[in-house]
Amino acid sequence: MSDKPRPRPAQSLGFALLIVFIALNLRPFLAAPGPILPAIAGDTGLGHGALSLLTLLPMLVMGLGAFAVPHLHRRLGARRGVLLGLAVLCLGSALRSFAGHAHVLILTAVLCGAGVAVVQSIVPGLIKERFAENVAGMTGLYSAMIMTGGALGAQSVPLVVERGLLWTTALALLAVPVFVVGLVAAKMLPQGRRAPHKPGLVAGLVRHPRAWALMAVFGLINGGYASMIAWLAPYYQAQGWSGPDSGLLIAVMAVCQGFGSVVMPLLARKNVDRRRWLWTCIVVQGAGFAGLAAAPLLFPILWVALCGMGLAGSFALCLIVALDHLPDPVSAGTLAALMQGGGFILAATPPFLLADIEARSGSFTGGWLMHLVWLGLAALIVAKFDPKNYGVVMASGKG
Repeated sequence: MSDKPRPRPAQSLGFALLIVFIALNLRPFLAAPGPILPAIAGDTGLGHGALSLLTLLPMLVMGLGAFAVPHLHRRLGARRGVLLGLAVLCLGSALRSFAGHAHVLILTAVLCGAGVAVVQSIVPGLIKERFAENVAGMTGLYSAMIMTGGALGAQSVPLVVERGLLWTTALALLAVPVFVVGLVAAKMLPQGRRAPHKPGLVAGLVRHPRAWALMAVFGLINGGYASMIAWLAPYYQAQGWSGPDSGLLIAVMAVCQGFGSVVMPLLARKNVDRRRWLWTCIVVQGAGFAGLAAAPLLFPILWVALCGMGLAGSFALCLIVALDHLPDPVSAGTLAALMQGGGFILAATPPFLLADIEARSGSFTGGWLMHLVWLGLAALIVAKFDPKNYGVVMASGKG
């Protein structure tokens, strides 16, 4: 904000590190169950349709919750909002100690999703405010750490389960780093300045066609991430891979996501028109899904790497594009939160659709091909995002 003193370099570095550690904790709860689904199914009796709820429900809650977060942000301020979100995420993760019962497991998924909804809806606005001169780079780093956190969960949980730890305990241990980062955030986040009240901001943006276009692109693209973390490991386990080996594929995907999250925003940073890079990410992701469908055992690491790079680059660029639309950090952050809200609701559906496709056909192949259609639709909508028109579009209410 213009009336605030510029943060010192050490303060900026400390705040950047805090964002990194927060981001690392936003996806392990979601990615970790995939490689150990056989153990979960064996103990809970859940089938593929019910197991898909472990991804569908958190993402649905992350979407619905994002619509409430701007109001919560205004009432509580960024600091208390982030701390509340981390506390709910920590609680949901810890309760997985008792997740041997199916209904408890699903409840924990909902709690974790609610906590993440609050945190990830506030953080982009903080980035816009604290790193106004390097929004693309910091958003890329934030996105990369989200994906890296998913990799750590997907790789570490099956390894400790293989060594004899109960899967419920392994999942519950993910609460420990959330608790630690919550303590650090309580020390580092600035005290209680609430977001300025802008009457009608949320309602106006929800009615704006451009907000819905952003939601559609975000959801169509990130549906691929939901499908991958839910069913990539079971897809390869059905072809004879072990739990740790299939978990390694998710880790490879996440490492490549980290690469894509950083590189794509850096490539796009000197050109305010991000469309060519979004289209590049869509093509890369599409090549990965085509490979998974046509030749899954030929070059599995390549297909997963392509999906990871395309998914992560798209995620980061979508956040940047949303923030680009409005100059004010509060308004831009609200638009980014709403984009994630509607987008995550849409992105929550593919894991359920893939489970249905697998039940009908005996294979996930049709589900991977489904994502090619979704990506084609996203590419068409991206054509609208010409930055020369952002001011006119946002002022006129036409998308």
